[in-house]
Amino acid sequence: MISGSGTNMAALLYASRRPDCPYEIVLVASNNPAAAGLVLAAAEGVATFVLPHKGMARADHDSAMEAAIVASGARTIALAGYMRILSPGFVERWNGRMVNIHPSLLPKYKGLETHARAIAAGETHGGCSVHLVTPELDDGPVLGQIAVAILPGDTAATLSARVLLAEHQLYARCLADLVSAPTDPAWLTGKVRDLALALPSSEETLSHSMTCFGITKGKKFAYVSVNHHGDARTSLLVKISGLDEQEALIDRDPGRYYRPAYFGNDWIAIRLDQDEPDWDDIADRLQRSWLAIAPRRLAALLGG
Repeated sequence: MISGSGTNMAALLYASRRPDCPYEIVLVASNNPAAAGLVLAAAEGVATFVLPHKGMARADHDSAMEAAIVASGARTIALAGYMRILSPGFVERWNGRMVNIHPSLLPKYKGLETHARAIAAGETHGGCSVHLVTPELDDGPVLGQIAVAILPGDTAATLSARVLLAEHQLYARCLADLVSAPTDPAWLTGKVRDLALALPSSEETLSHSMTCFGITKGKKFAYVSVNHHGDARTSLLVKISGLDEQEALIDRDPGRYYRPAYFGNDWIAIRLDQDEPDWDDIADRLQRSWLAIAPRRLAALLGG
């Protein structure tokens, strides 16, 4: 989403042309019909959408922009000089899937006139930050930063020109990391770890070269299988009620569920490396598996 020249959009676009880039740009959307970035995107064969915001309520304009984005098949939004504050509902619907680049080393100098403020404060460095977008302006989790030295005699304009070069380097790398994360075994294992260790008395160990989770000095209730025996899959293994449930799950979605080798009928493997898992369902599966082995005194903590 852009409002002007679209230089960061162009940097993202040209980075996407590398054969190893994990994302592609499917739409460039703008609130400004005169945005130069729209001309560039069209010349490069990228679909564009433009809708002036004048005379429209913010939520209505956001809704129309969002409809075009969804229709394009986009799964992530990159704000690249989009000079509109987005409505909270729009931001919440894209939570974790919308990024922005800001010309300062956040959390310093949120908002506008970042370079002038950094120079006036006597900073040795300015820079840029890529962050997830949240309803609070320039306040989302930072995904990456580059510091840029402030030189003697620098003005806001001269510093801005050098920071822009850093932005063009940083944004594509951070966007690539973000869209790759849901299939990265380390990231997936980390998501499972956070959920598993939130359960009472849970601990992490290593068994048969797999990260696993159990109750302190007790049985295991979950394993994360990464390319186990060369199967090229990243999966969560949890306990279930038995063969009937195992067969029912596999029949329902054989691409997602499978019988884990050497684990028997009371375990199911759930692939994590396809479409992004339903993490609420994963949390529920982990809790039920935990309850299946928890001593009565611990199970009572979760109403089991």
